[in-house]
Amino acid sequence: MRNHRIQTRAVHGVRSEPLLGSVVTPIFQSSTYAYRGDLDGETVRYLRYSNTPSHDLLHRKLANLEGGEAAIATASGMAAISSALLSVLQAGDRLAVQDSLYGGTASFVDHDLPSLGIAVDKFDARRPDQLAEVVKPTTRAIYTEALSNPLVEVPDHEALIAVAKQHGLVTLIDSTFATPINYRPIAHGYDLVLHSCTKYMNGHNDLVAGAVIGSSERVGTVLDRLKHYGGVLDPHACFLLDRGLKTLALRVAYQNKSATRLAQFLEQHPAVAAVHYPGLESHPDHARGKKWFTGFGGVLTIDLEGGAAAAEKLMGEIQLATAAPSLGGVETLVSRPMCTSHAAMDPEERRDLGISDGMVRISVGVEDTDDLIADFEQALKEVASAVPVAV
Repeated sequence: MRNHRIQTRAVHGVRSEPLLGSVVTPIFQSSTYAYRGDLDGETVRYLRYSNTPSHDLLHRKLANLEGGEAAIATASGMAAISSALLSVLQAGDRLAVQDSLYGGTASFVDHDLPSLGIAVDKFDARRPDQLAEVVKPTTRAIYTEALSNPLVEVPDHEALIAVAKQHGLVTLIDSTFATPINYRPIAHGYDLVLHSCTKYMNGHNDLVAGAVIGSSERVGTVLDRLKHYGGVLDPHACFLLDRGLKTLALRVAYQNKSATRLAQFLEQHPAVAAVHYPGLESHPDHARGKKWFTGFGGVLTIDLEGGAAAAEKLMGEIQLATAAPSLGGVETLVSRPMCTSHAAMDPEERRDLGISDGMVRISVGVEDTDDLIADFEQALKEVASAVPVAV
């Protein structure tokens, strides 16, 4: 199955004998399984161990899509992130982490890791020289995002991996925004790939899940932690995630194109101060992203000329998009990072990262692109008439 293209692998995964002729993988809704003994090569199957038939088939598909040896599904994206980080770090260690992160991750590395005796050093992921500067003898790993949240910046992945390997560091990457359709980090040298499968991997806004993919040894260490922390994915969620993956390639390909067109429209609109989307040729990371990615994803962020008042007005006037703090689904969602994903940050810290009060993050769904553009056009017209701006 590895020789097939990714669209085919997303549908079929790693083939196994259908149960009673079932085309669709059934839900194995059992926490406990009969043990048949060592003579049959049987391991103890238990739901908390993430090794039920529902998990095994899903894990094989996830590993196959990312080009890893093994994978583990988790109960949320944060379960994947925290378990993976704590599988390579212990008290006295240091973590080098990019300075622009998803808010939940930022809170974890800023507050939880230090409370466990793990120090954190931050660097601009577009400047590998900064990574080299923050690496210390006790640094054990680096953590990046394929595309940063919410500014959709493209780190200098190639150079960062080179610096990390030079210092013997474990490399972890959150590839939620990219998905294996647009970027496969393992092939480029990353050790562990993480996903919030709540987003694109499932794609229907009806599931919370995460995943960690990498070598059998490293994923096995993550699983050891997960057994203790308890962030296991239940069998029905495994079924939903497997089903969502079947349309991953179709959804992401469409969202790539639709987001690019919407970004191009918004870039020309007088009520929009800036559009953050590396798919635009005007974006400073466009050339770097084009080198590594097959597409730039469905998330873009805009700064409005009228600041916070304009952002609030836009959220109220938009009709097709839903104001909700998530992304990657078939429905277009809009959110204000200052109120949602990055609300826990101090205002000054947000400003230092370029997250303005007038910023709106847009996760483009699979609606007709012309309908989306028309909706934003009418909403921005209302914004311009209600909020005084210099346009």
